[in-house]
Amino acid sequence: QQEKEDLQAKLKLGEHLSQTAGKSEATPAPSKSVDLEMKQLQCKLKNLNNEISKQSTTIKSLKNEVQEKEERIRELQAKISRLERDLNMKRHLIEDLRSRLKRNQENEKTCNETLETLERKVKALAEDCSNKKTSIDSLKQRLNVATEEKSQYEQMYHKAKDELEKKDLKLSSLESKMIETECAMTELETAASQQLHGLAKQSEQALETVQKKLLLTNDKVEEFMTFVKALTRELQHSVQELRTKIKQAKKMGEVRACKKGLSQESVQLAASILNVSTMDLEEILEVEDDEETAKTKMEIEKDKEWLQYIQKLLEAQ
Repeated sequence: QQEKEDLQAKLKLGEHLSQTAGKSEATPAPSKSVDLEMKQLQCKLKNLNNEISKQSTTIKSLKNEVQEKEERIRELQAKISRLERDLNMKRHLIEDLRSRLKRNQENEKTCNETLETLERKVKALAEDCSNKKTSIDSLKQRLNVATEEKSQYEQMYHKAKDELEKKDLKLSSLESKMIETECAMTELETAASQQLHGLAKQSEQALETVQKKLLLTNDKVEEFMTFVKALTRELQHSVQELRTKIKQAKKMGEVRACKKGLSQESVQLAASILNVSTMDLEEILEVEDDEETAKTKMEIEKDKEWLQYIQKLLEAQ
């Protein structure tokens, strides 16, 4: 506002100077310094006018703000009055609450005592509950196992029921067949008993004949065994005789050959030298060879083995 008043004063001076300048047109031209000052003052005036316009707008906005704030102050004063009323009411309430607090504190003590007792009971109940939970869990597991077993047993029961029905049908059919077979069996038994009686008589007769035949066959077998034994002995004996005859024949042939080779004079000469008769000399010449004796032993052993083999056959059959 002071700047405004100064500027207005300056403006008035400017106007006054301009008037004086207009009057002094007839007078000689003013100095250049005065014109310059006038121009500077006009510029300043313009700037100041602009600033004044700006400040007027700000003043208006400030006035509006002041009005709003005054309204707000009124509202706040109304609120304060209300709050004071509320405060008074709240004080009364606080006094009531304090009195209630005292009562509640007294009640609290009793409640705390009851709470402690209740907490002890709760702990005991919690322990019981945990124990019961464990037992319930075990029971649930048992229940699950039991339900599974139940389902299995139900399936088995249904299967067994179906099998029983099938077996009942089979039983009924078998019973009917059994009755038929029993009837047939009784008929067969009667027929079989009759046939058995006849067969028993026939078998008795056949057995008698068979026993007689057996006795005869046993006698024949014994005769055959004795015949075989005698035959084998005779065979062995005859074979041995034949072997001895063959040997004797061979020896006789050799002696004859020797005799043919030797003259009677040489035989007599040899006998006189040995102081032995001619007969003894012939016996000396008839000495057996070792090979022939070995062969004879082998043949005798083979004959014995053959006899033992035949004896075994006779004992076996």
